Amino acid sequence: MDDLRDKYISLISGAKDEAALEDLRVQAVGKKGEVSLKMRELGKMTPEERQEAGPKLNALKDEINSALAAKKAALADAALDERLKTEWLDVTLPGRPRRNGTIHPVSQVTEEVTAIFADMGFSVAEGPQVESDWHNFDALNIPGHHPARAEMDTFYMYRAEGDERPPHVLRTHTSPVQIRSMELQGAPLRVICPGRVYRADFDQTHTPMFHQVEGLAVDTDISMANLKWCLEEFVKAFFEVDAVELRFRASHFPFTEPSAEVDIRCSWEGGTLKIGEGDDWMEILGSGMVHPKVLQAGNIDPDRWQGFAFGIGIDRLAMLKYGIPDLRAFFDSDLRWLRHYGFASLDVPTLHGGLSR
Repeated sequence: MDDLRDKYISLISGAKDEAALEDLRVQAVGKKGEVSLKMRELGKMTPEERQEAGPKLNALKDEINSALAAKKAALADAALDERLKTEWLDVTLPGRPRRNGTIHPVSQVTEEVTAIFADMGFSVAEGPQVESDWHNFDALNIPGHHPARAEMDTFYMYRAEGDERPPHVLRTHTSPVQIRSMELQGAPLRVICPGRVYRADFDQTHTPMFHQVEGLAVDTDISMANLKWCLEEFVKAFFEVDAVELRFRASHFPFTEPSAEVDIRCSWEGGTLKIGEGDDWMEILGSGMVHPKVLQAGNIDPDRWQGFAFGIGIDRLAMLKYGIPDLRAFFDSDLRWLRHYGFASLDVPTLHGGLSR
């Protein structure tokens, strides 16, 4: 044992690197190492011999392991010293220019929309992204056979087999927030509801997750004329033009009656969008008067109160205003794209200071 000890302590002391040290560890205390083989011989000894040899072998093994650990730490310290000789920093050099982050176009447009509607007296309401089936569909007068409730269009949350509780979904629009706002605040009411929504669709102009803002105004004597004025003022402020022309086309939405899709007069001459001029029309949103059943679902008496509602795609607004061709690029997290289309972090959009400075 003394010979083994002297041999390996000397070899460990002279090891030049961690690879050589690992080879010595295997030779000495590995499964087939010399010390390990000696310990296997304990079974062939008499109890008296085993009582004498066992503690000595264990002490030898511990001593070799301690020597290995100490040498490994010494090699690591030496390697660090060598690195420090070549890797150094001159603290007297001038600092690198600070790189400022940018605001994502979706966040910027959300702030722009919020600033415009806040000036009209709308507050911001928020709600959960995982919604009950009732808030997302039933309360909005969407019948059970409606295509939007099919699993090919809507993301349903997992339910265990035999679970009788009503299903939950990733909300397909921010309209459930309107129901929650009516339940919480009652009438009169004037809110916008921006946020993420989810639908099973993916192409150049659709993604499974996108952003909407919906507006709701409930009061006495509200009419489509109020809705038209509100939307005209919004479009003029958002696109920063002096005049716009909107066209209301009769449509059908379960939660509004009457319902209308809204087009805006525009021009695509030379591939550039110009709002308020030209001979083309472009659909920008859906709107209408709130259906009486939706008011009832929000605990508001439809015989006394009425209101209008509208929904706009925030991502689509950003694409139109800032000339972004592909919706999918919004969510690719490409830093080059973000630096090109991003907004300065301190440029907060205001009506008096400008929306898109």
